[in-house]
Amino acid sequence: MSTTNPLTPKNARLEARITTEQKDLIERAAAYEGRSVSDFVVATVQAAAKAVVQEHEVLRLNGAQGREFVDALLNPPEPNQALQQAGDGYHRDVNSR
Repeated sequence: MSTTNPLTPKNARLEARITTEQKDLIERAAAYEGRSVSDFVVATVQAAAKAVVQEHEVLRLNGAQGREFVDALLNPPEPNQALQQAGDGYHRDVNSR
């Protein structure tokens, strides 16, 4: 499903060099779906881009991992010495500005 507003003007361009075989294949695929080549390419690339972004930005946990994550948020461990030193250094740097 597209999130693009059909009333928003399209003023950005995207260009790519492709082989004749790639162009023929894309034209065939667009024709099978009853779309223009431009619409087919934009929709297909947008769907692929969303999938890649989601793969890299969404954290997926199984049930045990989810419970462990929530438990760590609700009951955080005491900070160790290295974390305390890092926090102290951060506060010194921020307050000295």
